[in-house]
Amino acid sequence: MNEIFMKRFGELDTAHTKIVFKAHGTGSGYAESGQWEGWATSAESLIRASFGEETPHYKNFRVAYENCRGYDDEVHKLIALFRSAKDDFEGGYVFNVELRISGEVFGDFVALARQSLVEGQKDVAAVLACAALEDAIKRLASANSITADGKTMTEIVNSLKSAGLVSGAQKSLLEAMPRIRNMAMHAEWSKITEPDVSSVLGYVEQLLLSKFSGG
Repeated sequence: MNEIFMKRFGELDTAHTKIVFKAHGTGSGYAESGQWEGWATSAESLIRASFGEETPHYKNFRVAYENCRGYDDEVHKLIALFRSAKDDFEGGYVFNVELRISGEVFGDFVALARQSLVEGQKDVAAVLACAALEDAIKRLASANSITADGKTMTEIVNSLKSAGLVSGAQKSLLEAMPRIRNMAMHAEWSKITEPDVSSVLGYVEQLLLSKFSGG
């Protein structure tokens, strides 16, 4: 997972160089909203998923994003904050990403996966979606006194079905999830389609609403 996040940091570090600044009457340049906002949205999602919402990395980026109108100095401030986060992540100055996947950050991973899918990063989206799915399944099992440690995802799914914790359409969809998860975790990218990734994301979102919403 750390490698996937590091790859995404690299992609966004390249992407901001393509933002085009145009001359402005005051002498300052500006970037059209569609360009810088698209990049900033992806950067914000990545920083939040990597560091958490209570860290200076995320808070500072969020404030700068809210105050950005597209002028070159404002956009370059966003880029500087992003690169600071990237340097700290690559330098190992944050906890392992795998240790941060929890019920509280499922939404961040789903949002980041969807954004990656929109941008054509199917493989990145697949890994993020499957990681969130597997963790959600394990937490659902543990919350219902089903041992998840040392079990394959297929075994956990079977236990959930036997306990009646998933049924109907949700049960049928869940049965297909281990196959996609196994392909993603073994880097069999040619076998995974965008609809596969979308189905995993849809299922995780459904699981969040039905099992983790607290309602």
